[in-house]
Amino acid sequence: MTSPTASAGTGRVVGTPLELTVLGGPTVVLDLAGLRLITDPTFDPPGDYPVGERRLTKTQPSSWTPAEVGDVDVVLLSHDQHPDNLDRAGRTFLSEAPLVLSTASAATRLGGTVRALGAWETVDVPGTDGRALQITGVPARHGPEGTEHLTGEVTGFVLHGDDLPTVYVSGDNASLDLVAEIAGRFPKIDVAVLFAGGARTPLLGDRFLTLSSAMAAQAARLLASPSVVVVHTEGWSHFTENAATVPDAFAAEGIADVLVPAPFGRTVRLG
Repeated sequence: MTSPTASAGTGRVVGTPLELTVLGGPTVVLDLAGLRLITDPTFDPPGDYPVGERRLTKTQPSSWTPAEVGDVDVVLLSHDQHPDNLDRAGRTFLSEAPLVLSTASAATRLGGTVRALGAWETVDVPGTDGRALQITGVPARHGPEGTEHLTGEVTGFVLHGDDLPTVYVSGDNASLDLVAEIAGRFPKIDVAVLFAGGARTPLLGDRFLTLSSAMAAQAARLLASPSVVVVHTEGWSHFTENAATVPDAFAAEGIADVLVPAPFGRTVRLG
C-alpha cells in the first residue's frame, strides 16, 4: 500500500489502532488491522454530474488522487446510484479493488468484486497484523421513511474485532431511529464517521436525505462515541449545511468535546 509522503501529513504509523484521512465528500481512507479501506470513492473534478434528468454540482476536488490512495483491501460503498457517492473515477477505482462491500442492488448493477452485505451480516477480512477485521452491514435510510423508492437502497457499516476499535460508518443515512438500533447492537462505538450536510433534493422538498448538523449531534449522543468525525458536508451544491454548522450543533447537544477535526488530506490517528 502507498500514500503521499509524511511531510504532507499523510504518513502511516505502524501500530496505531486507527488512522483516518478524509479526502472530501464521503470519501475517507481508513487504515486498521494492517488493512487499507476506503469509503464511497469519489475522485472526479468539480462540475455537473447527471442523476436521471437532474444534475448534481460538485464544487471541490478530492484532496488525494487514486494513485495517492494506492492499493486498498476493501471498499465500503454505501450505494452506487448517486455520483456524489460513486463517480466515474470511483467506478474505475472499484474495478481494481479485491473486495467491495455494498447493497444487493449495487452488487447486481456493478458486478465484479462487489459483494452484497445485508443488514447485520458480517464478513471477516484477515488483517496483515494477524488480527481479523470484522465488517458488519448495518441499516441506513437515504431520506424520510417511505421514500426508499425515490432514493434507493443504501447501507452503513460497523468495523470491529478483537483488540480493535469499533468504527461506525453511517453512509447516507437520515434516520435517527436506525442509529438508535445500531447503538443497541453495538453499545461501544469507539469512532463514528457520520455523513451529514443536510442534503436536499427537489424530489423531497425540505426533507433531508442525509443527517443535518443537529441530527449528526443527536446521532453522536445516541452512539455515545468518544470520537466523531463528520464528513460529506462540503463539495456539493445540494448540501444545505457545511462544516461550519457542525461545531455549534454539537455544542448545543453538550458534546462538543467528541468532535475530531479532520482537515482534508491530513491523517488523524485515533486510539
